[in-house]
Amino acid sequence: MTEPEADQSEENQSATNQAEARIVRAAFGAANRARLINEYFDQQPNSGINLESAWAHVYRLLLWIDQTTGLGHCYESDKSQPGKRWYARSLAFHDWIAGALGTTPEGVAGEIDWLFLRAAENLAGEVVRRAERTTAKAAVQRKPYEGRGFPKPGEDPELINILRTSLAPHISSDPADDVWDLIVQRVRQYLALENKRKNLVGEGFEDVLAQIIQRTCRRADMQVHARQILQEIPGFKRSRAGDKPNKVDVSVVRSSIRTLITAKWSVRADREKQFVTDYQEYMDAESNGERFEYVFVTNEFDPARLARACAHLEKNHPMFTHVVHINTDAICATYALADDGKDDSATMHRVLQFIADGRLISLEKWLTHLAS
Repeated sequence: MTEPEADQSEENQSATNQAEARIVRAAFGAANRARLINEYFDQQPNSGINLESAWAHVYRLLLWIDQTTGLGHCYESDKSQPGKRWYARSLAFHDWIAGALGTTPEGVAGEIDWLFLRAAENLAGEVVRRAERTTAKAAVQRKPYEGRGFPKPGEDPELINILRTSLAPHISSDPADDVWDLIVQRVRQYLALENKRKNLVGEGFEDVLAQIIQRTCRRADMQVHARQILQEIPGFKRSRAGDKPNKVDVSVVRSSIRTLITAKWSVRADREKQFVTDYQEYMDAESNGERFEYVFVTNEFDPARLARACAHLEKNHPMFTHVVHINTDAICATYALADDGKDDSATMHRVLQFIADGRLISLEKWLTHLAS
């Protein structure tokens, strides 16, 4: 390699490193999510990325442990606490996921939450680097007030007192002030990270699903996009001037049909109303006079929400072409106590019947349909 070529190569590498650093700084942003998801799949053997294992990749990437129960999260945390009915069901789900992933109940935590944990690692590294820069600048700004007892940035005497009182019987000496400050920073960082999970699971689910479709279906005539504007999908006309663009969670365009997917890890009550609004907008925007599929993909475990999605009709026809759960075996295992006499037992049986009838299908079955 000549000297100019070497210099150019070094410049290109430097530019690449800088671009990657910018991506990592926004650890929970779309660019870093995409980078991490690609990294995850690059680590998998090609033989391990198939229709049968698709659900496991979704869970390994996105499922997490509920901090308050220590179990795999399948339902709302406040309703899954010990003594409440969903705690027993969460235990059943955790037992199922351990067996399905080939590990022990204790080992589940080490098999899941890959995307969040890697993003958190990226963020932690950036936080340390940022803190070092900030500390140096702050020291200069605080210099005129030195020795006057000004509070330090991030100081939290109340939290330190709680920790000190709780740990006093178990430690032989009181840590230095700078150690307490570091502990406070890490506690705050930990709590802040959990707040970022909502965004990661929201758009992250869309990104993971799009990648799963591309990597398992492998059709030359298939185009897959996450958060594509409706009017950019073939056969959907432009909205009126001034209308807010409608982004479809995941879209799949094949030579034979278009599929618009609403991908929601779990479902809030207001989101159920949005399903109908989105469907009506899709119908109004369709300009080719050709049918399209409207598909709901979810990891929701609430029986009433699942039952409504399966049963919802628009003009005497099911609104959703397919209602897809990441793994219907997980539902069956979690609903094993459907005869426990609780208020939702009948609805659970209704959902199980939807599974038996093929109205509620697994991710594997739906992907098989897409690939065929």
